Amino acid sequence: MCSKSYLTTMVGMFVLMVSAALVVLAVKVSGLTVFMADPGYIVTAVFDDVGGLKVKAPIKMSGVKIGEVAAINLDPVTFKAKVTLYIFAQYNAIPSDSSASILTLGLLGDNYIAIVPMYSTQVLKSGGVIADTNSALILEQLLGRLLFKFGGADQAAVK
Repeated sequence: MCSKSYLTTMVGMFVLMVSAALVVLAVKVSGLTVFMADPGYIVTAVFDDVGGLKVKAPIKMSGVKIGEVAAINLDPVTFKAKVTLYIFAQYNAIPSDSSASILTLGLLGDNYIAIVPMYSTQVLKSGGVIADTNSALILEQLLGRLLFKFGGADQAAVK
């Protein structure tokens, strides 16, 4: 039969293990990856419009997540969005002439960045820039153009 002190010790160890697991889970879910950061490198891309792109949005190539958006800032000179991309270290052979596009997951889903590799033999390095970019398509803007085009605007101008 187990003694009372042994049972108390086992329950205490169980509580400590559960507490540690909850702390790790909380850090992972909150996005605080200071202690568990994946090794990688930083590149930047400049877009005219990022739409609803957010920090921590995935970066995908051929449907595979290869990184995350690290930061989104406004360039004070050009007034364009400068997006900092964090690419995981194992994806270190991305051609330097690749293009980046902001796409939407489904019709109304979250935005992500899709990188399309090109044919250069030189690869993106830390601090590199993706020069060929395609901005986000904003559904509201497309609908507005469609309504303006097929609405009454053209007919009113004719009369």
